[in-house]
Amino acid sequence: MKEKTELQEWQDSHRAKLSTLSEAELEKIAPNSQNSELSFWSQVRRKVSIGQPAPKSLLQKMFPVLRWLPHYPTREWLVGDLISGLSVGIVQLPQGLAYSMLAGLPPVFGLYTSFYPVFVYFLFGTSRHISVGTFAVICVMIGSVTESLAPNQDFILPGNGTLLDTAARNKARVELASALTFLVGLFQCFLGLVKFGFVVTYLSDPLVSGYTTASAIHVTVSQLKNIFGFQISQKTQPLSLIYTLRTIFTSLPETNIGTLITSIISLAALFVVKFMNEKFCSKFLMPIPIELIMLIISTGISYGLSLQEKFGIEIVGEIPVGFRLPVVPETSLFGKLVGHSFAIAVVGYAITISLGKLFAVKHGYKVDSNQELVALGLSNFVGSFFQCFAISSSVSRSLVQESTGGNSQVASAVSCCIIFIILLRAGELFQDLPRAVLAAVVVVNLKGIFKQFGDIFVLWRCNRTDLLIWLVTFTATLLLNMDMGLIVSIMFALFTVIFRTQISHYSTLGQIPGTDIYRDVAKYKQAKELAGVKIFHSSTTVYFANAELYAEALKRKCGFDIDKLIEKKKKAIKRQKRMQKKARMQAKDVEAGQMTGYDNSGFVDTETETSSRTMTQTGWTIQVFICRHLLCYLPEKEHPEITPVPNPQYTAGILLGMQEERGFAAVISETVTCPETQAKAMQETTSEEPTLDSLGLEKPNFHSLILDFASINFVDTVCIKVLKNIFRDFREIEVNVYLVGCHASIINQLERGNFFSKTITKDQLFVSVHDAITYLSKEYNQKIVQDTMVLSDTRL
Repeated sequence: MKEKTELQEWQDSHRAKLSTLSEAELEKIAPNSQNSELSFWSQVRRKVSIGQPAPKSLLQKMFPVLRWLPHYPTREWLVGDLISGLSVGIVQLPQGLAYSMLAGLPPVFGLYTSFYPVFVYFLFGTSRHISVGTFAVICVMIGSVTESLAPNQDFILPGNGTLLDTAARNKARVELASALTFLVGLFQCFLGLVKFGFVVTYLSDPLVSGYTTASAIHVTVSQLKNIFGFQISQKTQPLSLIYTLRTIFTSLPETNIGTLITSIISLAALFVVKFMNEKFCSKFLMPIPIELIMLIISTGISYGLSLQEKFGIEIVGEIPVGFRLPVVPETSLFGKLVGHSFAIAVVGYAITISLGKLFAVKHGYKVDSNQELVALGLSNFVGSFFQCFAISSSVSRSLVQESTGGNSQVASAVSCCIIFIILLRAGELFQDLPRAVLAAVVVVNLKGIFKQFGDIFVLWRCNRTDLLIWLVTFTATLLLNMDMGLIVSIMFALFTVIFRTQISHYSTLGQIPGTDIYRDVAKYKQAKELAGVKIFHSSTTVYFANAELYAEALKRKCGFDIDKLIEKKKKAIKRQKRMQKKARMQAKDVEAGQMTGYDNSGFVDTETETSSRTMTQTGWTIQVFICRHLLCYLPEKEHPEITPVPNPQYTAGILLGMQEERGFAAVISETVTCPETQAKAMQETTSEEPTLDSLGLEKPNFHSLILDFASINFVDTVCIKVLKNIFRDFREIEVNVYLVGCHASIINQLERGNFFSKTITKDQLFVSVHDAITYLSKEYNQKIVQDTMVLSDTRL
């Protein structure tokens, strides 16, 4: 039992010693090993030397399909993927035709986009559940580009102010869309290869939600011309939505009644059946393909009743059969499209990776964000040669693919086969399809995006700053064009980050009794500040934008004006030096014999009131004499209490100054053997650093300041400069400063920034707040004991 007790005591003492190591002591025990990083070729050789051959691993990384397809569980997944692929293909057909018009292109190009890029993603993608292809938000962004760079008024036939050369217009817009898609693919591939997938992190969920919701309104407004059956020119400049709505209202008298009735019937049927699909989804093997049913019925009615000839209802028109040969995009257009292509690349990737991660978390697998960027880029890059437009993942089709039992991208391959068959033979069957039906398909499929208005109420309860981002993004995208709205939204979101770091929560920490936990004393009643120690904490990183605010908050939390105290100390030191200088001058005057009678030992002060006082302004212990008058020499026998001063010593009383607040004259009485000795004594006195006590200034109520850097991620040059100033200022008022919780990267940054010096060492760095408190409690307890012993010896 005794051995166990001794062992426990040794362990406790050993643990206590380890828990109070400063950073300097820690580096002696466990020095930081700074191994040089391996070169590129060393890394390649290291990969080659591992068990699995590097070429095979690299091939599987580039083509993820080779990693999962050989191990595809046919019995468990095949049936679900076939049903899911069939459902997605049926939905993809009407959406491809409709979204192609949204992009300002002939409908057949939507079918091309639903085939080539989707198959490429099947080979390179890592998400098992998303359905890529045409998407309304991306299509409206493409449409804003094609209609602004190839407007209708540029293709009006000569001699007629109303007829358009649609063939020339469509050709120009297809070239623009192909070149735009080529650049989008290049941007996405490049960003993916350089591991820049994190760029999407600057698009927060509230930002994406607000942006897509505003885009849905742009999409809806762009389809109103097809719903009402009149032609208007599409604008893309800022406030274009307001101009378009004004044009639509002024064009309402030109509404085609047959087109409007077709649109209303289509909208009603689509809404009712989709509502049934959502309500009874668990009872259906697959959702009712209402879009395909609407296409077949409306095409049959249009063909049978000749709706275009009798009622002027606009139809899709010619849909060529078969596939086109690959064509190199028009490089001369790249200069006009660079800015637009980057915005589309970022938005398309943001939507894709958001959906991909959503399904990955739900089904328990991982999505490679960089590989997704490469896969999306290759899909767009390859598709551009076949005159496709940029793609992204579709929310509605992805939900269909996941809800109908889809387990892998085999479902996307099945949907590609359906589009392949339609392109080969069935495409021409939809030539009489009314455009109003396709417009209704577009609007109804935006229902899921419009539900995002509910995010306003959620964000109001959860986070007002995120709500502000949502509203600013929504408003900017609504009033400005799609590209400008995205730029403004990202800049505002980043501004909120900077703003939130500037209004950081600063707190003074206290210890929870009986624990090593420290909490804000303003929020926790149990937390108590330790005597003589001030612990300061910031909730955010300290950098150039808030470093000065950090220093100001620290000074406020100290409870007194530090700058004023430092100023008082400097003034007192200046006064001390001025008085010392005057004393030396008076001593020289005495030496020169300018003052008489002091070499005669017969002269004494017979009426001298002597009181020993400490003149705190100068740091000297002096005798204060209030001299009434000097009398002549008195015999020693009559005044035995007076000891004659042997010659050549002499007593020099020098009047130095008046301390008004204390109301007495300060006179220094010095017994000087010679001027050299006097000068040496003054030099020794002035070489000592004056203290606040010796200067008559009140000391702070704490002797140590602990700065908690546990929440700091990095430090910059401005932060290091401010920290140096904090250490300097508190050293002036006799307070020691300690840094705690610094990560290894922070210490390295402090070293590179020349933070450490003779006055600031690593002995002032500790791993945690409790380590610093443990060290200070031992350090200052010993000092108190030593001070007590010195006082006892003095009194004896």
